[in-house]
Amino acid sequence: MSQTKVQVDLGDRSYDIVIGGDVLSSVAERLQTVLKPGTKRVFILTDRNVWRNHGEALTTYLADADLKAITHILPPGEATKSFENLQDVLETLIRHEAERSDVLLAFGGGVIGDLAGLAAGLMKRGMPFVQIPTTLLAQVDSSVGGKTAINSSHGKNLIGLFNQPAMVLADISLLSTLPPREWRAGYAEIIKYGLIDRPDFFNHLETATADILDGNVDALSYAVKVSCESKADVVAADETERGRRALLNLGHTFGHAIEKARGFDGRVLHGEGVAAGMCMAYRYSKHLGLCSGQDVVRVERLIEASGLAPTLSALKTGDFKAEELLHHMFQDKKVESGSLTLILAEGIGKSFVQKGADVAPLREFLEVETKL
Repeated sequence: MSQTKVQVDLGDRSYDIVIGGDVLSSVAERLQTVLKPGTKRVFILTDRNVWRNHGEALTTYLADADLKAITHILPPGEATKSFENLQDVLETLIRHEAERSDVLLAFGGGVIGDLAGLAAGLMKRGMPFVQIPTTLLAQVDSSVGGKTAINSSHGKNLIGLFNQPAMVLADISLLSTLPPREWRAGYAEIIKYGLIDRPDFFNHLETATADILDGNVDALSYAVKVSCESKADVVAADETERGRRALLNLGHTFGHAIEKARGFDGRVLHGEGVAAGMCMAYRYSKHLGLCSGQDVVRVERLIEASGLAPTLSALKTGDFKAEELLHHMFQDKKVESGSLTLILAEGIGKSFVQKGADVAPLREFLEVETKL
């Protein structure tokens, strides 16, 4: 199958995202550009589900190149992004006498990628890591850009650092074992790129959604490529989220509040929260007179066509309280000097950052939203 590359341009820390249908088979060859000459081992962080489905293939490809895999397997799920597991990973690396020249492979979805990237950044003040994302969401979003974090009891991704990977290997064939729900959750992040600043891509998704969700390799590869190009452009312009990069959080301030309200217990997946959050961001933009009702309808229609929930009630996880959501939104990492930052829109592909958001109309909006 054909492969394509997207570069994240960060000067001497630039790296490639390799996208295609058989990327994993070339993992050992590609690692030679990262590994110290003579290295005979790599460290792998993964979860039980990924390892059950794909672990044998990865270790075989490494063994064929005389590379030994030292593997640490964690439970799947958002709760894995914890202090306890971060310490466990670091202690495992130390116990095996990992060096700064060793490489850690993040073999999993966004949870594993976030945890591995943070651990690699902390290990002896930094060891390289490679992202091998196994979910659609991770391939188009979390594996790219260097955001790494764990969760706090107060909110999501509040403890972390920026740590860019050495490369990203996005093998489309690994997605074949994803449950349909995970496919849909990942697709929300693809829609996001059209809504941020690529209206033509959003138009394309309005007609291509069925093929992408059916796993059509060409349609899926194109969507992943465009998504990665979009994120790479934003990251190159604003690596540490001082300005434009905040646009990548469209739907996330609302979405993280939704996840937190459900205790990160799996009832609402990250992408599901983002999908509902993007619809909320557009409805709130309409509430403020920033975008048209027609734009809101188009966003909601595409979200629904993707099998995702456009409203809180459509999530079917019980009632939400406006004050609780507002409280969680103020735990967002984009809060500055006690003021809330929101990503809103003036239309499809016309998102912008609103700093110092007025709380009164937001509270009023959330009161309505929790009753829809």
